[in-house]
Amino acid sequence: MQGTKILRTIAVAATMTLLLAGPQGLLAQEQRGSDPEHTLPLTWDRWLDHDEIGERMQLMADTWPGFLTLQSLGSSYGGREMWMMTVNNPATGDEMGKAGMFIEANVHGNEIQGAEVVLYTIWYLMENYGRVDDITRLVDERVFYLVPSVNPDGRDYFLDEHGSGARTGHIPVDSDGDGLFDEDGPDDLNGNGVIEQIRKYVPGEGNMRSSHDDPRLLERVAPGEVGDWVMLGQEGIDNDGDGRVNEDPVGGYDPNRNYGSDWQPNYIQGGSMNYPFELPEARAINDFMMERPNIAGFQTFHNTGGMILRPPGMAWFGDYPRSDIRVYDEIGEMGERMLPYYNYYVLWQGLYAVHGGSMDWTNDGLGIISYSNELWNNGQYFNSPLLQEQQEDPAQPIAGRKARFFFDDFLELGDQYVEWAPFEHPVFGPVEMGGWKKLSGRVNPRFMSMELFHRNMAFTLYHADQMPLMSIGDTSVEPLGDDLYRVRVDLTNSRLIPTILEKAQQTNIVRPDLLTVEGAEVVAAGWVTDKHRPGPTEIIDQHEMNRLLIRSGHPGRTTKTIEYLVRGSGSMTVAYSALKGGTVSTTVELR
Repeated sequence: MQGTKILRTIAVAATMTLLLAGPQGLLAQEQRGSDPEHTLPLTWDRWLDHDEIGERMQLMADTWPGFLTLQSLGSSYGGREMWMMTVNNPATGDEMGKAGMFIEANVHGNEIQGAEVVLYTIWYLMENYGRVDDITRLVDERVFYLVPSVNPDGRDYFLDEHGSGARTGHIPVDSDGDGLFDEDGPDDLNGNGVIEQIRKYVPGEGNMRSSHDDPRLLERVAPGEVGDWVMLGQEGIDNDGDGRVNEDPVGGYDPNRNYGSDWQPNYIQGGSMNYPFELPEARAINDFMMERPNIAGFQTFHNTGGMILRPPGMAWFGDYPRSDIRVYDEIGEMGERMLPYYNYYVLWQGLYAVHGGSMDWTNDGLGIISYSNELWNNGQYFNSPLLQEQQEDPAQPIAGRKARFFFDDFLELGDQYVEWAPFEHPVFGPVEMGGWKKLSGRVNPRFMSMELFHRNMAFTLYHADQMPLMSIGDTSVEPLGDDLYRVRVDLTNSRLIPTILEKAQQTNIVRPDLLTVEGAEVVAAGWVTDKHRPGPTEIIDQHEMNRLLIRSGHPGRTTKTIEYLVRGSGSMTVAYSALKGGTVSTTVELR
């Protein structure tokens, strides 16, 4: 498979080279009205498997080699590469000297559209560098680390197989405790590629009846009444002979419960595995991030529900310090404006409790502002306030469960639902099977992809733009005699996020910012209370005055003035180094 993938990549790259070559090339850079040609005219109307993701990333890396670096973070359990693209402009500095934005997706195998959001983000940044001022500035100021698929095994299983149970990864797990592994998953008995629901007609003996609104729907009868149908669960048989059906499918764990913050054993948090970072995918992500302390923003894409979630994942964590919450709220509430039908929540309050999730680890273990977007909300099907109101009226054709059929009937033209059909089941006898295809419900319809991709990308770019960005402003030098000078330097973090979160200060998980002086002896130093008014300077009491540790970091959208009393002559260099806000310096003359 690896050789096939390489050949496909070479073939695609060669084709694009021909297209791009020469002034008469099909993709020659010429203006057509107000809409310029794309350098790389990729399509975004289908779902890519793992090999195709690798090919597309290689093609982009070959097209923009000055900005893009493609690497593998490691292999999944199934041997698939975890591809990651670094976006950095080396002409504006080394990546470690810039705040980093880490964007990942497809942690759960069946949550596929996030990978396309990540690929679209790489493509959009490159297509618009030098064309859109804000994109140019972002690429110059920041570094992006982008991982389209954290769970490539689950992704391919979802796309290439019937898709049922694809949320997990593929490490074998004995889900039913019988000493066997992954031996009793769903079975596609009728061979149509869909794991359907099973219903059996039992006149006068059931607990379900056909809905008057839509015969495809069954509804539970009232107490004391009888129905004509019973539901028998998912399509499948008892493969291991233990009297249960589909109870030990492939995998059986949750890839987003294996991180180190608030990890809990399996009997408390189902799917957590045996110890933190046991999963090769989670371990690879963590190893990379531990080597990149410049990462200041984290975005993970999941689905479904139309949510912008922030940590913590559990109520017993309490909440974060007020200053950190203000940062989270401002970005999250902006996201609600940018993403129609999405709501901003704390994870455990808005969705459910999570132990050992990635966002808790990145915030609490690494000091990073972190969000998870649940990418699809069924309300987006309708995009109409009128239809939204009608959904609440049981008499309307799109009320409740009928809404999904309404959309499929009239906008997908029936493509996503498999009608009930008779089947002779090897255990249950005569039954009917039917139901929704794997791409229905949790995954947006493909014709709605572009808006979903772009809006979510724009939210992550807004987040990236709010990461700390240090700069040096006004400086002044005042001679005091006997080679003594008073030097003042303005230090500014122009963005919302501080260089060190308050929670990170409390737990000492981020290295203090460093304020250093070279070329002169620092006799004393302190923070100027208000440089526009006379008043005392807050003296800094540290042993090594030429190398100050700023343990509280630099707040967001704030300018602070450092005042030095120095002895020396000639050039004096002041540098401020923040792991998550970059390094800046200035040189003044002592004379």
